[in-house]
Amino acid sequence: MTPAHNSTRHDRDGVARAALALLDEVGLADLSMRRIAARLDVQPSALYWHFASKQALLAELADRITAGIPRGDASVLDTARGIRDALFAYRDGAELVLSTYALRLGSSSAQTAVHDALVADGADSPHERAAAIMHFVLGHATLVQQRMHADSYGAVMADDEVGAEHDVTAGLDRVFDLGVTALTGVVSGATAPRRDRA
Repeated sequence: MTPAHNSTRHDRDGVARAALALLDEVGLADLSMRRIAARLDVQPSALYWHFASKQALLAELADRITAGIPRGDASVLDTARGIRDALFAYRDGAELVLSTYALRLGSSSAQTAVHDALVADGADSPHERAAAIMHFVLGHATLVQQRMHADSYGAVMADDEVGAEHDVTAGLDRVFDLGVTALTGVVSGATAPRRDRA
């Protein structure tokens, strides 16, 4: 390997991209600095030039995972769905973002997006509601991902009435929508979000 070839992968962005790719392959439990370094053909110590710790790297990955969530005039529910879908886009994405959120690492862009949508919908106590919705979204997404992983390994038993062929996440989209809607304190039942009433 030439030095030039190695240097093209040995920067902050390259480390983060390699880590995200590896996350999809091996999952969060096996995502080690040693394994990331091996992917980049560098010594593990070289990674610490760009990230002070593994938690700092995970915080960067969490920010990248949630970077594409809806902004602007999206409703609270659409914003929450966008966060959930971003978490589902990566293996163990929900668990990774939950772990960094719990330690207050990385940016708070996802919660800020929820907060802004709540303000636009006229919700009271938007800061507290945004935190509650984030807790719900992260917990719900983690539950769904764990069920999907368990099912892929044959660890989830089928209901006798349903049979072997079934969706282990059936009904959870409805639960998600009900939970987010209840936490907004504004939208109820089939009522449309305020901005859609023109």
